[in-house]
Amino acid sequence: MTKEEFLFHLNGASFVALKFAENYVKDKLTTDFKYNIIFTPPNVIGNMDQFDIYPEDEGIIRLNLTDKEVVELLYRKNKIPVWIDINVLKSSRKSTTFNLLCAGRYTDNKEEYYYNDNGSGPFGVKGPTFPIGYKEGKKFRLK
Repeated sequence: MTKEEFLFHLNGASFVALKFAENYVKDKLTTDFKYNIIFTPPNVIGNMDQFDIYPEDEGIIRLNLTDKEVVELLYRKNKIPVWIDINVLKSSRKSTTFNLLCAGRYTDNKEEYYYNDNGSGPFGVKGPTFPIGYKEGKKFRLK
């Protein structure tokens, strides 16, 4: 995947995550996007020769990034994380912020991307975090 394709998938997943979140939240979600990246452990099990791993990233969180900064940070040696879970975190008058929870394994093989079958490459759209006591069908405010 090229950097341009990765950016295309990030932007597409962002719009899908925004539309999905609108089903649950009262907040007005804008299309000026910001991102938080959360790096997870690589979960090294079995033969990992086909993946690049970066153990030094584990536990690091990067906040308030633009889409281009996300691409620059996650696109490494023509490889990207095998999965990236995206969900709306918060909204302000100016922007909507997403969390990107990223796998610690990087690949250039699209067959390794967890969500490739649905056309979103490595991106898995998740819902916003529901508040304690959430009742089905009732919208809530993001914190």
